[in-house]
Amino acid sequence: MVPDIGRGSRTHGLLVYLYGPGRREEHTDAHLVGSWDGFAPDPGRDASPDPDPQVTLARLAAALDLRVKQAGDRAPAKHVWHCSVRTAPGDRRLSDEEWNAVAQRIVHATGIAPDGDPDGCRWIVVRHADDHIHIVATLVRGDLRNPRLNYDFNKAQAVCRRIEKEMGLRRLNAGDGTAAKNPTSAEKFKAERTGRPETSRETLRDAVRQALAGAADEKEFFTRLREAGLRVKVRHAPSGDALGYNVALPGDRNRHGEPVWYPGSKLAPDLSLPKVRLRLADGTVEQEAALSAVEGRPEWSPPARARRSATDTAERAAVLLDSDGDDEEAAAQLAGVGELLDALAQTSPAATRAELAAAARAFERATRSYVRAEHADTRALRSAARGIVQAGGALGRGEDGGTTAMLVSTLVLVALAAARWHSARGHAQQAHAARQAAEHLRTAYHQAAATPMRVLHDQGRALPEAQRRAHEATLRAVLPEQGVQADGVSAKTDALVATLAQAEQAGHNPEALLKQAIDLRELDTAENVNDVLLWRLRRIAQLPAQPSEALRRPQAGTRPTKTSANYTSERNAPTAAPRTAVTDPRSRPPRH
Repeated sequence: MVPDIGRGSRTHGLLVYLYGPGRREEHTDAHLVGSWDGFAPDPGRDASPDPDPQVTLARLAAALDLRVKQAGDRAPAKHVWHCSVRTAPGDRRLSDEEWNAVAQRIVHATGIAPDGDPDGCRWIVVRHADDHIHIVATLVRGDLRNPRLNYDFNKAQAVCRRIEKEMGLRRLNAGDGTAAKNPTSAEKFKAERTGRPETSRETLRDAVRQALAGAADEKEFFTRLREAGLRVKVRHAPSGDALGYNVALPGDRNRHGEPVWYPGSKLAPDLSLPKVRLRLADGTVEQEAALSAVEGRPEWSPPARARRSATDTAERAAVLLDSDGDDEEAAAQLAGVGELLDALAQTSPAATRAELAAAARAFERATRSYVRAEHADTRALRSAARGIVQAGGALGRGEDGGTTAMLVSTLVLVALAAARWHSARGHAQQAHAARQAAEHLRTAYHQAAATPMRVLHDQGRALPEAQRRAHEATLRAVLPEQGVQADGVSAKTDALVATLAQAEQAGHNPEALLKQAIDLRELDTAENVNDVLLWRLRRIAQLPAQPSEALRRPQAGTRPTKTSANYTSERNAPTAAPRTAVTDPRSRPPRH
């Protein structure tokens, strides 16, 4: 059950809308289901002789405004209190009597008309659909004082949570005041009218978050906003210092032809300029410094190298979230992971872009709670995000596509760790958002991993039988309780066996390497343990994430000698056509 509260100044205008056909003819059988005294005139079902709905509506508006007129100048300018209450999809249909009881509890809880108070505000309840009602009240009491409505939205939310439990309705997660502001009905109708898939507020929120991902300083942040095509207006103090900023979409104008500006703080609480400055104060390491630590083949592209580096950083963030460490540090990791997702979404291949963008948008809610992160270090994650943005757009094939799958596989576990962290602290909305992000990431992973997993599966099946059995024995010895099925179920272990064979060919000890991959962190939350281990092994052993389909196969009955010379030659052996560091600009997404 979702309440939505607003204020206005035109009682009659609001009633005309509620009793009218609606913007899309969606209002049906509008009628009162309750009022302050139970005797208010009903323009929808007036039973008086020769009723005129317009006359009855005027009488109802006059009755609601009576005390407002009596109070004169003492009445608030926005004296109309409007609260819509909607049941969740799938809930049963409530009767008029039940909706009246719901409304009475809400006006009591919020202070509009407390039970037993003869001087409470006047209010009515209008119903014109099966799943919601509208409560309209005028904010002048019988003693001509204004009601005390402190935290009315929070109080309405709390009473709705109790009503859900008592009436057997779907129980929604309680809010904590840290969520971004939802688009208004007017913004949604405008988006539909202009053919936009989403409201300007939602588009701008995503664009600002992507511009912030990995930005080195305030100047770069504003430059990225302009490069993304947004209109930007910075508010300055007399001293010249920036006080805040507003953004607008090109072509988005109001009825007067002026741009519709949104302050950063109205897009999301953590996008105000002071909050942006706190995040930028951590600083970032330049992309080259972050990528210099990533060894690999010279033909690997900058996007591939950036994703490998980010995978190591994401693994450490997951470990921090699973530990019982400092809450401020964990909250900072969540903010950093949000930036990493924003960076990945804007540079990802077309095949995975939609799901990664949906994951970033869902996880945005998981980055904010009452746990503050002002003094924690996010430089590693911000550097990883910066490296991904500066490396440019990744292709959906080759090493770019393989390392995208490698990183997304790890981010699934990070999102699940974030859900557990929030659940342990009672952050229901944030935990739900993290789980939603994990589902989108799983879908993106399956899209990105399809080709490399198929190639590895084929290579595993093509291994000589003796070599294959040796690696399956290693799996059974090292993973007796991890759910890895190696007893002849080749379809589930082909890719993992191929990876062990390639690691051995590169000079590694398969058993030692497998133990190292297991020790990185827990595997209990992995949907597919084999896949998680496969990507860890390929990352630790510096194997290509997207192996060549023409990979040289060892001869039957032979084992490579584990020498550094062989290891070096294997690493330098070309497995695909070399890529240059600079890709075709037409293949890249716009720079943010």
